[in-house]
Amino acid sequence: MPQRPDPERAAWASAAVRRFAAATNLLVAARTFRVVGGDPRDAAALTALLTALGARAARDAGPASEPVDHLWCLGDPDEATAAVEGEADRPRGATLVVVDAGRYAPAVDEDAFGPVAPARPGVLAVPALSDDVFLVSTGREPEPDPAADARIRWARRSMPVSRAVAAELRDGGLLRGTRVGVSMVLEPKTAVLSLLLRDAGADVVVYAHADETDDAVADALRAAGLPVHASSTASPAEQRRLALAMLDTRPHVLLDDGSHLIRLAHQERPDLLPTMLGAAEETTSGLRPLRVMAERGALGIPVVAVNDARTKTFPDNRHGTGQSTVFATLDLVDGLPSGVHRVRPGGSAVVAGFGPVGEGVAQVLVALGLRVTVAEVDPVRALQARLAGHAVAPLVDAVRDADLVVSATGAPDTIDHAALRACAAGAVVSVAGGVDHEVALVDATAAGAVRTGEAPHAERLTWPDGHHVVVLAGGGGVNTSAAEGNPVEIMDLSFAVQLGALRMLVERGDELDRTVVTVDAAVDEATARAALAAWGSRVAPPGRIAAQPVDREPDVRTHRFGVPA
Repeated sequence: MPQRPDPERAAWASAAVRRFAAATNLLVAARTFRVVGGDPRDAAALTALLTALGARAARDAGPASEPVDHLWCLGDPDEATAAVEGEADRPRGATLVVVDAGRYAPAVDEDAFGPVAPARPGVLAVPALSDDVFLVSTGREPEPDPAADARIRWARRSMPVSRAVAAELRDGGLLRGTRVGVSMVLEPKTAVLSLLLRDAGADVVVYAHADETDDAVADALRAAGLPVHASSTASPAEQRRLALAMLDTRPHVLLDDGSHLIRLAHQERPDLLPTMLGAAEETTSGLRPLRVMAERGALGIPVVAVNDARTKTFPDNRHGTGQSTVFATLDLVDGLPSGVHRVRPGGSAVVAGFGPVGEGVAQVLVALGLRVTVAEVDPVRALQARLAGHAVAPLVDAVRDADLVVSATGAPDTIDHAALRACAAGAVVSVAGGVDHEVALVDATAAGAVRTGEAPHAERLTWPDGHHVVVLAGGGGVNTSAAEGNPVEIMDLSFAVQLGALRMLVERGDELDRTVVTVDAAVDEATARAALAAWGSRVAPPGRIAAQPVDREPDVRTHRFGVPA
C-alpha cells in the first residue's frame, strides 16, 4: 500500500490543485497529466491526489509517450521548458495547460516562450508556441479584472460537444423562429450556451437569480445583442419583476435550472402555457416539484428531465458538483481568520445525502485527506456509502465531532436547527447545489442566533450561549454563489443534453404528454460518443443484434444442458 504524504505536503498539493481549478474552471477527473521535476516526494503527493480525483497519469516520456492535457511542473525551469516544447507539438485544437506548481520558486520561465497574453484571469496564452498552449501559475494571484469576454472565449474552446450539437441545429434550420428562454446560473458557460443558441437561429432571452449572476457576463451578453434580465444586486421583488419580464417575451421553450421559471409561469402566466412547446430542467431539486405537479395533473407543458440523462447525472452531479463544491468550500475556509473555524488537513467531514452529488462530494473530500461520515435517511444509499468505505451515522450524531458539514441533498431543512445546534463549535457548514432553506438559518435566527460576516461568502452563526458555527454562501450552493460553478467540460456535457432536449421539444413538443419526460436514449449515446472523441478516446461502434430471419422465432431455450430436442 502506498504511503500517504505527510500533512504539510498533502496540504500543498491540495492548494495547488485548487488554485489550478479556480484559475481555469477545468475538470481534474478524466484528464491525462504528467508531473515534471521537483522533489520526488512532492511529485508523488501531487500524483496521488490527481489520481484520487480521477485524473490519469500519462505513460512515461519517451518515444512511446502519449500527449497530455495538463503538464504539472515542479522543479527546474529549464527542465520545464524542454517538457513544454516537447508537448506543444500536438494536433490543432488539442489544448495543453502547463501548470507552474513550483513549491518554493517558479518552476516555469514564462519568458522562455516569447510574448504571452492573458487568456482569462490567471491563465496566459503562449501564441509563439501554439494557439492551444496555456500557462497557469498556482503561486500567483490571478488578475482581478473580471474579463468576461476572455472567460467566455475560454469556456467556448472547452465545450466541443455543445458546439457540435448546436452546429447540427444551425445547419438543419430547426430553431429559426423559436424563442428560447435560458434561466440558469449566469456565468461564462451559460453565456456560451446562449450564444450558441443564437448562432443556431433561435431568439434567446436570459434570466438569472441575483446570487447566480455575474454582472460582467450579463453585460457581455447584452453587448452581443441578447436581452438579459438579471442583476447581482436585485432584491427579491426586483428578481420577480425581471423573471416576469423574461416570461413576457413569450418563450416557446424554457431551459431551466431549479424549475423556478417553469413554476412561475404556471403561477403567474398560465396564459403562456398553451403557446409553449415545453421546457427542460437540469437539476434534481427542480424536478421534484414538477413531478408533484404532474401527479396532480397541474403540469401544463411537457418538461424534459435533463437531470436524469446518464450523461448529465453521473458526470455533472458526481464529478462536476463534487469537485466544484469541495474546492470552493476549502477555498473559502482558507480565507477565514484563524481561530474562527476547526477545519484542518486530515480532519473529519460529514456529507448529508449520498445520491450522485453526495457520492462525488465524499470522493473529493477523501481524496483531499479528510475522513468522511455519511448521513443518509435512505437505508439502501446508506449501505452504498458503507460499501464505499465511509462511516454512516444519523446526521445529528455525525455532526457532533465534525470539522466540516456538507449538505448534498437538494432538499429543504436538511441541516435543520437541531443539527446546527449539535455541530461542534467552529464547524463549517456548506451546501452543494442547494435549494432555499436547505440550512435552517431562519429557525436559528428565530431561536436567537446572530449572523455576523467573517469574510466574503462566510458568516459566523452564534447562539446566545456563545456556541457558533460558520455558514458559507448564506446557506446557498457554494459552488455557484462563491465560485464559477461546475468545470467547463462537465457543463459542456450537460448543455449538450439541454440542446438534445430542445431538439425533442421543437420536433415533437406538441405530441408529448404534459408530464416529466425522459430524455431520448439517442441523446445520451450521441453526447457520450462526442465527449469521448473530444477527449481523445476511441470507442467501439454501436453494437448490432444479429439479424434474425423474419420467418423464424428467436431461440430462447437454454442450451446449458445440451441441445434441446
